[in-house]
Amino acid sequence: MHHRAHAVRALGAVGALTAAVLIAVTVLITPGTFVASATVEPCPDVDVIFARGTFEPPGVGVTGQAFVDALQAHVAPKTVHISPVDYPASLDFTNGAGAGVANAATQLTDEASRCPKTRIVLGGYSQGAAVSAYVTSDTVPANFPLPEGLTGPLPPEVARHVAAIVLFGKPSAGFLDFLVHGAPPIDIGHLYAAKTIELCVPEDPVCSPSGDQRGAHGSYATNGMAEQAADFAVHAMARTSEP
Repeated sequence: MHHRAHAVRALGAVGALTAAVLIAVTVLITPGTFVASATVEPCPDVDVIFARGTFEPPGVGVTGQAFVDALQAHVAPKTVHISPVDYPASLDFTNGAGAGVANAATQLTDEASRCPKTRIVLGGYSQGAAVSAYVTSDTVPANFPLPEGLTGPLPPEVARHVAAIVLFGKPSAGFLDFLVHGAPPIDIGHLYAAKTIELCVPEDPVCSPSGDQRGAHGSYATNGMAEQAADFAVHAMARTSEP
């Protein structure tokens, strides 16, 4: 009965992901919202590499934008650049998330090399949180084929350039196993653990084993947690010196 109840909650959570998309298309971008553009300085003070949630259109998504807006307000007049993770964000978790991990890893290594003084903030929401967390992993799971473009974990020196990691609604082990049986556990690498904040609404069935409110998964942009994550990132950057 417990497994069946959990499965029902998980199915409801998938519906919540769809609801989040409906929220996304009804939210208006207010004047002054910071967006990536070709005119941004080649090496910004802060680069936010963010993976959107399932079914959200390309970009950083509603939660990602709320976080970036809050972070920009905290660090102004420093420049903040947005680097969305390029991946399908579909229900094909195995292939889609793998593509996201490869893209995020490429962006991290390229930015660390090209702009060594830029402070990188890695983040993600829902499936995107799983993607960004997987990127930090210390090891490749046994018998797990690496996505195209990856040869192993991130080089250790990349960690010096990542100031903070913010994860919203990261799938719990039970929810992840429901989606993809035998999926690798989502473990934060030891070089990144102290820089990471994981935000989960207790009622959110995607990240909380006891969550039972479908709408909770779509609340991160408006429930104060985007601001909380921005505050964490600012303090994390203050605790560490420039690379």
